[in-house]
Amino acid sequence: MVGLFGLGSKDPGKKSISKKKKELRKLVKEKKYDSALRIGSEILKKNPDENDVLFIIGGIYYMKGKYRAAISHFEKSLQIGTHDVEVLILNANSHFRLGNFKQAVICCDTIKEIDPKNKAVVELLEKIESAKK
Repeated sequence: MVGLFGLGSKDPGKKSISKKKKELRKLVKEKKYDSALRIGSEILKKNPDENDVLFIIGGIYYMKGKYRAAISHFEKSLQIGTHDVEVLILNANSHFRLGNFKQAVICCDTIKEIDPKNKAVVELLEKIESAKK
């Protein structure tokens, strides 16, 4: 029935989010991270399950060294897409940077199940072992 009344793909809410996501990606490319965080937060207020936005915002926080904020976004993203290796590796690295080695290893184990030959995991596990000594 929705298609009969023209509400399907012409949903103004979806159009607005799509436009905001384009703007977000542009700001990230231009390295305007504070503006990107602002736009990303607006998107997440309206639609908290925008997985790619969660990843982008988490990534910005990671680059800024705000690992706790990054982890909160990565964890939410992983609830939506549990087997995203990129999110898992950034999440593992965030935990490592905060000294949460046990949680970092858990993320690494998950990655190894998905991608047994992942070089980033091998390197991170070596760093964790060195840091424990």
